Amino acid sequence: MKVDALAIVAHRDDAEQTCGGTLLKLAESGHTTGILDLTAGEMGTRGSADERAREAAEAARILQVRWRENLGLPDARLENTWENRLQVAARIRQLRPQAVFLPYWEGRHPDHYAAGRLGYEACFLAGLKKLPLEGEPHRPRKIIYSTLYADVRPSFVVDISDQFERRLEALLAYHSQYDDQAEGSGLFPSQADVRARVEALARFYGMMVGVKYGEPFLLKEVLLVSDPLAEICHGRPSI
Repeated sequence: MKVDALAIVAHRDDAEQTCGGTLLKLAESGHTTGILDLTAGEMGTRGSADERAREAAEAARILQVRWRENLGLPDARLENTWENRLQVAARIRQLRPQAVFLPYWEGRHPDHYAAGRLGYEACFLAGLKKLPLEGEPHRPRKIIYSTLYADVRPSFVVDISDQFERRLEALLAYHSQYDDQAEGSGLFPSQADVRARVEALARFYGMMVGVKYGEPFLLKEVLLVSDPLAEICHGRPSI
């Protein structure tokens, strides 16, 4: 199995929150997509790892994701170790994605920024010919960071206006996390609040580029553009 785009995230439901609309849009454009969840989410206040596994499968179906796997690394103590980098690098060699989506390298949850750093280094290692792994060396052409919950200006925003409702449906497929319930009620917002917050963020980033709903992303490097008119003259005027 090979994919065109791969999201590497710490927990089941992270991809749905940060780049789910973009993954769905890519799938609807004919690209193959995948999600690599690094932990099973067993330390979460709500739900169990088994429940989240079933919910992740349903969310992947909604987002038309062709491949999804969970590495089962320890939740709440995800570490950027050599062994963990090799496991992720092996999946990159197997799947050979053109683009990898990663969490932004800073954040409130240590697992999130650990996933970003672990994924970045694994992408580099996967391209080394002498790495002690099976498969041909492969390095993604682009690493794209999701900045939805980071206080940074994105490099670009993807228009997910046509995908927003199904992206929300995929997120709310995690009933153990987002259904109204007594467990964790003092820590978690109500489902109505989740809906409102998700929509508010998508509208905010959509407003940046003149569309209804958007998802923000950041690149570390400068992009090469061959045809400015065809490749960057989209969205609202900048003046």
